[in-house]
Amino acid sequence: MGYRDKLRSILEIKETPHSIAMAFAIGVFWGMSPLLGIHTIGAFFMAWFMGLNRFVAVVGVYVTNPWTIVPIYTFSTWVGTKMMGMKQVFPDIDWGSVTFMSLMHELKELILPFFVGTFLIGAISAVLSYFIIRGIVARYRSSTPDVPGSARE
Repeated sequence: MGYRDKLRSILEIKETPHSIAMAFAIGVFWGMSPLLGIHTIGAFFMAWFMGLNRFVAVVGVYVTNPWTIVPIYTFSTWVGTKMMGMKQVFPDIDWGSVTFMSLMHELKELILPFFVGTFLIGAISAVLSYFIIRGIVARYRSSTPDVPGSARE
């Protein structure tokens, strides 16, 4: 099932545009969160807890995927450093004698900005995606008479 097929199945779910958009926004937030490894399960359970569609939430998680995660996390970390007033975003690293431990030592200063930035960018992205998806679902349903929840049903 391709991404277009998933989008079409989201548009045809028998729920309100608000409910669908909320589930998608939860997925987007979790997908951009710094909690690597639990994005999918976090969105799934939060949607379940809130009585929202779990499939839609999981689809929202995958806005962050192997192609987008590096730019999203890099930008989010940069935002976090700016919010925290850090002057130098990336530490000076002696790449000629770098080891895993020395790299981790140098990058530890970015952990808090990473968390701050990903939560902020995740929240902003979730709000934006809510309005975008709600609008798309409403527009699709008003123009498609045979879709559940459409204006003519």
